[in-house]
Amino acid sequence: MPLLRVKEIRSMSPEDRAKKLSELRTELARLKTMIRAGGAVENPARVRELRKTIAKILTIENESKLGLRETKEEPEKKAKPKKEKKAQ
Repeated sequence: MPLLRVKEIRSMSPEDRAKKLSELRTELARLKTMIRAGGAVENPARVRELRKTIAKILTIENESKLGLRETKEEPEKKAKPKKEKKAQ
């Protein structure tokens, strides 16, 4: 189960995203330290989930900086134009 869904991340304010990013990075560092020290990690899959969630947040931040997705709602799907047949 993902930590945060894309819709949830998009609906957050930039300050909230930065705060959540900081929290996730701290938790990831803590888990990596435990692994390196040879300790038993309760949920090894958590490391992968954290990395993926951090990547999602960073991707959405970059999209907003570049102006690729300004709205907080999901965009509507556009219909593809049909190709015209060539006259022979």
